Amino acid sequence: MKSEEKNYEHIVHPFPPLYDERSKILILGSLPSVKSREQMFFYGHPQNRFWKVMAALLQEDVPVTIEEKRAMLLKHHIALWDTIYSCDIIGSSDSSIRNVVPTALQKILQESQVTRIFCNGATSGKYYKKYQEKELGITAEVLPSTSPANAAFSLEKLIQIWGEKLC
Repeated sequence: MKSEEKNYEHIVHPFPPLYDERSKILILGSLPSVKSREQMFFYGHPQNRFWKVMAALLQEDVPVTIEEKRAMLLKHHIALWDTIYSCDIIGSSDSSIRNVVPTALQKILQESQVTRIFCNGATSGKYYKKYQEKELGITAEVLPSTSPANAAFSLEKLIQIWGEKLC
């Protein structure tokens, strides 16, 4: 058991949510991956399809820099945050998550026009339902994860499903 304990790292969300007063849609991940934590921004793993999916749905070029990513989402009134504020985790493995402290989402709703919430993947959906749904009074729609670990969904299929729900 001791060697397993050493693989766990206590992570506190290292960067703020992305939103402004015009945001209408909130997309929630679970917790930033190792790559996202290194970059200090959402969906930083090069194989994550989030930015390709959003660019396709919003009819924009795929953003490359953090500033381009921020600008694209804010232009289209989309906010990003995560359901988990801190937890113990092994690497980027959602299945290893334990000792969860949820993020406070109330401030985003108070300071924006968000009325629709979507969860990027089942893990985000699970923690939103457990910790935040009742408090906020908004049922979130759980979408298939854009993570490279979700090999069951091609980029085209993700774009189709996300487009049916978001647009």
